[in-house]
Amino acid sequence: MGTPTKTATETNEERFLSSEPEVILEKAFLNPFKNFVATAKTCYSSRGIVRDEEISGGYVPLAQSIYQAGHHTTLQHAHFQFTLSNVSRQFIWSFLHAHPYYNSEQVSQRYVMVKPESFAVPPLSGAAQDLYMEGIRQQMTAYQRLNEMLLPLVDAEYARIFPRKRRNFNRDVKKKSQEIARYVVPIAAFAYLYHTVSAVTLLRYYRLCQQYDTPLEQRIVAGKMVRALVDFDPEYKTILQSPLPIEATPEHEFFESHPESKSPQMTETFLSEFDTSLEGRVSRLVDYKVNQEAVLAQSVREILGVPRAALDDNTAIRLVLDPGKNKLLGESLNLTTITKLSRALFHPSYTFRKKLSHTADSQDQRHRMTPGSRPILSAQVTDRPDYITPELIKSDPKIEGYYKEIMAQSWDRFSRLKGLGVPVEYALYLLPNALSIRFTESADLLNLHHKHAMRLCYNAQEEIWRASLDEALQIKEINPLIGGYLLPPCTLRDMARLRPVCPEGERYCGVKVWKISPPEYTRLI
Repeated sequence: MGTPTKTATETNEERFLSSEPEVILEKAFLNPFKNFVATAKTCYSSRGIVRDEEISGGYVPLAQSIYQAGHHTTLQHAHFQFTLSNVSRQFIWSFLHAHPYYNSEQVSQRYVMVKPESFAVPPLSGAAQDLYMEGIRQQMTAYQRLNEMLLPLVDAEYARIFPRKRRNFNRDVKKKSQEIARYVVPIAAFAYLYHTVSAVTLLRYYRLCQQYDTPLEQRIVAGKMVRALVDFDPEYKTILQSPLPIEATPEHEFFESHPESKSPQMTETFLSEFDTSLEGRVSRLVDYKVNQEAVLAQSVREILGVPRAALDDNTAIRLVLDPGKNKLLGESLNLTTITKLSRALFHPSYTFRKKLSHTADSQDQRHRMTPGSRPILSAQVTDRPDYITPELIKSDPKIEGYYKEIMAQSWDRFSRLKGLGVPVEYALYLLPNALSIRFTESADLLNLHHKHAMRLCYNAQEEIWRASLDEALQIKEINPLIGGYLLPPCTLRDMARLRPVCPEGERYCGVKVWKISPPEYTRLI
């Protein structure tokens, strides 16, 4: 398990010109396939637990039967931890993190400088390859220059908040500059990460690895992951299904039967319609249940077994959402899915329409329990520059002018690549982190409360912070009892009388956020 798997895929298809994605199976269950069968047998065992070592001889037909019948919880017990290197941010966003059933720890562009050579280069040749590489070089030059241009702005803003003698002052200023400069970096940028999935998720990866948006990279990485799986336990071959062709996906079928949907005019109409519907917000509340607060209050009474006369709606909601009453909300360890009272928060739910940059959404999608219907990227991109500009860049006309120039050049190269016959799949890699992503996201209150507790923190990525603030303020308008408790971690801890108020330690943002109300929140960095 300690060595990389073999070459990219078992086919002779094209390869990336850059370093090949590296996949290593680091850790796994000892007998995962036998455990799959043992867990299934235990369901029908009158003598107690059936253990892995008891599984022998003739069990493959049973395993195939269980798999074919769709009884796949038995495949969720065995987990596999991989390390992945030389995989693109675009692939991670579009495929690896676009579902809820995984765990990842990946290198952060907010805190680690992007290296000039660390990019996926798709199979191109001649003028197309030259144009692509020129784009990588120019965008990385812009990344370096933007870092330098932003330093004085960040330094001044940081000095307004902290004394210059603060430990790591200069280091933190560089990190903040780097965090914003990364918006010009192409989504082809490599990442490395730990990625842990169950057997059933791995089988799903392989079955759907040829879908949009990065089918070549998906086939290579999923193929290597499955190769590592069957090298470790060959019996998985007996239930392994071949990848579905992209033609078998409903998305591809739609595009084939509606060719007009690919026209730039139709895409521009969609983009304009979507942006108008946001009404100037980053995230706009578009739907919610009618009787949220009444249902929440009643569910609290049901949990406690008390009538309305003993517990009115206001008091019931305070009991579950006010950290002064429900002190578990101040804990660093999220306990809300375990405690009976907090599970009442599953009932209210909200749906938001939102627009974030590719890099911000790559972090937003990590909140897997507030899922979104993210787009087929090629269906939302035209030759017109379409990107997000961070607030700090907007504050300086000279820097914003340079930023706009870089964005225009990025989209010009994207258009020219397509003009040279490059598939959109490959041309997309050259677009920047700033690229706009439009989608709808829904959440129950329990998971949205946790997300807001993380993302209303002033240390959160600025775009997600603004989206979360938009959401919290809109919820308070329609559900004032609920919305009054969508707050950052320091405020929740202060209400719970926990000390220290800020749980971030030396990462303290420098602002006593717990002393101000959400409508007064403001940030530049």
